[in-house]
Amino acid sequence: MAPDARRIALWGLLAVALAMAGWAAWRTTPPAVPDFVLQRAQWAPSEAWLYDRNGRLLDETRVDYTVRRLGWERLGDIGPALPHALIAAEDRRFAYHGGVDWVALAAALRDRITGHHPRGASTLTMQLAGFLWPEIGRPGRRSAWDKLRQMRAAWAIESRWTKPQILEAYLNLAPFRGETQGVAAGAAALFAKTPAAIDRREAAIMVTLLRNPAGSSGDLAHRACRLVAAADCPVLLPLAQAATADSGLRGMDPGLAPHLAVHLLTRPGMRVTTTIDAAVQDMAATALRHQLQGLGPRRARDGAVVVIDNADGRVLAYVGGVGLGSTAAAVDGASAPRQAGSTLKPHLYAQLIERKWLTAASILDDSPVQLDTASGLYVPQNYDKAFMGPVSVRRALANSLNVPAVRALLLDGVQDFRDRLADLGYAGLDSDGSFYGYSLALGSAEVTLLDQANAYRTLANLGRWSALRLRRDAPAGDSRQVIDPRAAWIVGDILSDAGARAGTFGVDSALRLPFWAAAKTGTSKAMRDNWCIGFSDRFTVAVWVGNLEGDPMRAVSGTSGAAPVWRDVMLALHQDRPGRQPPRPAGISPLTVHFQTGSEGTRPEWFLAGTTQGVIRAEPEFAQRQHIANPVSGAVYAWDPDIPGGHQAIGVVVRGDVAGLRLRLDDHDLGPAAAAMQMPLVPGVHVLTLIEAGGRVIDRVRFTVR
Repeated sequence: MAPDARRIALWGLLAVALAMAGWAAWRTTPPAVPDFVLQRAQWAPSEAWLYDRNGRLLDETRVDYTVRRLGWERLGDIGPALPHALIAAEDRRFAYHGGVDWVALAAALRDRITGHHPRGASTLTMQLAGFLWPEIGRPGRRSAWDKLRQMRAAWAIESRWTKPQILEAYLNLAPFRGETQGVAAGAAALFAKTPAAIDRREAAIMVTLLRNPAGSSGDLAHRACRLVAAADCPVLLPLAQAATADSGLRGMDPGLAPHLAVHLLTRPGMRVTTTIDAAVQDMAATALRHQLQGLGPRRARDGAVVVIDNADGRVLAYVGGVGLGSTAAAVDGASAPRQAGSTLKPHLYAQLIERKWLTAASILDDSPVQLDTASGLYVPQNYDKAFMGPVSVRRALANSLNVPAVRALLLDGVQDFRDRLADLGYAGLDSDGSFYGYSLALGSAEVTLLDQANAYRTLANLGRWSALRLRRDAPAGDSRQVIDPRAAWIVGDILSDAGARAGTFGVDSALRLPFWAAAKTGTSKAMRDNWCIGFSDRFTVAVWVGNLEGDPMRAVSGTSGAAPVWRDVMLALHQDRPGRQPPRPAGISPLTVHFQTGSEGTRPEWFLAGTTQGVIRAEPEFAQRQHIANPVSGAVYAWDPDIPGGHQAIGVVVRGDVAGLRLRLDDHDLGPAAAAMQMPLVPGVHVLTLIEAGGRVIDRVRFTVR
């Protein structure tokens, strides 16, 4: 057959095939095409976004793990280079056909009949049909029937959607690489850009990825070179290499509040505006990061910071951690329950001052004490293992003395103190007072940094409590008066008194600022937690430093762990105006107090009306509680083998009226008790007991001789 005749026969065959294909496609049932506006409105990103109070992006987190996509991008917000490259590569006659490009389809059939490598004939509309109805767009496995259904679906789409709508939907539904879907996620994942910023070379890479998502960087660059000018080709390989690097969505997440994002972002597509101030958040995180870098991961790995606006309870900073050397970086240090240490003491003294059972000048005995409990003897110790003797409440609280706090709890009652802590918002205290026992005064309960911050904010607000707010649209909750305003003010005055705390912290510790601020540190058992919480008239700042896995810190004290962070944050917050002491409520009287006991001398003090006392004297001997003052419980003595045993003894001191009392060492009666006597030094662990004539135990101490 002559060439012309063969050509005529071939085109005749193609015409018949196309006619049959068109007829068959038209006979198929088209899918129901959704309304375009509804399709766009129902788009759900896999991500959710957290914003600060001014609309600045704080954090982005992935919520849906079935796909990776961002928001729907309107065609007008996409840079023109990408749609142009897409049409040039995939569907040059997009503007002219009605969903099926018959010219491209005829050419594809011709190539197949003549044995040439067939070119693609799917239009953008047909490919879009595959995105909308995956059952007819199976890549690499499409049968002739699937192709016909795709053609029919494309006609249906073209009958309802405009060309710009089709192009917009295509760009938002197309998979670019791996699980990344849509132009917004594609631009972020491949080039750390928004779709509006994509240039012609990057557009060429993105379009090439649509055809071959798993292609190598070299192959992508080679194919993309066909879509750009020759002068652009040399830069395509590094672009392709960057695009194929597996690095997630890049450049879109500032990562300022990842722990808070986990709490607030629970559904795909959520956009939550918080009360956080991005500048304060960044400053607090920087201060914490700087301190943890200085300490080093071998001393302390983790920390958290919360900053609150006292006036309205809005949380300005919520730093759950900063990573660095952390081995539990995903754990939120701001909401994780941790042992409170000495940070609960201000609330204990506030309740006793409020009840007028103590004043800031009242004397508490800082000397060894042991208490019988259901689990045995409870023997509280001070941080430095030393005792100050008779001390005022002001010095006891300012220096964070443990034994006076336990004695104060004996006055208050464990259950009453536990109830006060619950009223202050410590939600984790879900057991009654007997569960916590006397150690509650020393912070044995577990609390969160967020609860700590709001409890101290209550002191700053003169005893008025209200819930914190983390979302900008959250209404102000009800407030209630939890602490007598006068007691709260006096406790704040004590916590701001640098002179009163000098015995433990020195005169120029990290707690001392160039303006008024009240602060309290705390360290939990075995150095697992270090706290510093304090307030000015405007802000409350709470800091925790420790190890989230629970192992002890190394060489970190109350003022070397959390306090430097607290200081840095406080100084930054008050750059515009120094902190001021809250106004003194009515019903507080000043008075100069003369102390005739201890070492406090004469100084001014504040009293609730009706509780003033100008002279503080030691109690007379007959009024003293009968107890063993020496040896102290827990003491360890060394027995020297080079000294004759008869010359080694312990001085026993008994306070109070000793008439009718006897001493017993272990199971041996030592005879009548005297105010001062000697007891032989015998190696071993011993119990010295003070008893009445009838055998009732008055006091006992346990000590060791080595």
